[in-house]
Amino acid sequence: MALYKPYLDIPGTTIFDAEQSRKGYHLNQFCMSLMKAENRARFKAGERLYLDEWPMTEAQKEAVLARDLNRCIALGGNIYFLAKIGATDGKSFQQMAGSMTGLSEEEYRAMMLGGGRSIEGNRYTGEKG
Repeated sequence: MALYKPYLDIPGTTIFDAEQSRKGYHLNQFCMSLMKAENRARFKAGERLYLDEWPMTEAQKEAVLARDLNRCIALGGNIYFLAKIGATDGKSFQQMAGSMTGLSEEEYRAMMLGGGRSIEGNRYTGEKG
């Protein structure tokens, strides 16, 4: 019997729950491996070769190679683990977040300083208001 998940109807939001955790286990473990300098060097020297050492899905590997963080999240990635990829690439968390919203780093910074994203379109789909 499937669990009732009332949070699934938040537009544009993936909740990292137990199901997502299981789906992204190897992806997130790969990300954690990047905490070690020798693993970062191996990854940068041959990204696909390093990824092939991990029992991730092909879709997860392709998302990492494309640095498609939104796709990584949909495939079970946790943003706090995925941040290790950004750090390996020399990117700040702010740069990564900007890339996930389709904004430049400067546009993202301005949005956040201006109070964040509008609530319009970001409520539960069944919510009125």
